[in-house]
Amino acid sequence: MILYPSVDDLLKQVDSRYSLIMLASKRAHELDAGALPMLSSYKSIKNVGRALEEVVTGDLIIDPVEKEDIR
Repeated sequence: MILYPSVDDLLKQVDSRYSLIMLASKRAHELDAGALPMLSSYKSIKNVGRALEEVVTGDLIIDPVEKEDIR
């Protein structure tokens, strides 16, 4: 269970739980592979938590072009 960021705050940035999970998962894999962080500091020590923090700040978003291709 995550406490920060809250699910309600995350769902204000991303329109569905499925999209949120996919976005955070992909970003966490990127961070595992050595991608540069988007934020200067994080509360979470795990990459999934860090990805969710990036989502809630609005730095990490779903690419609107890819979103249209999926539908």
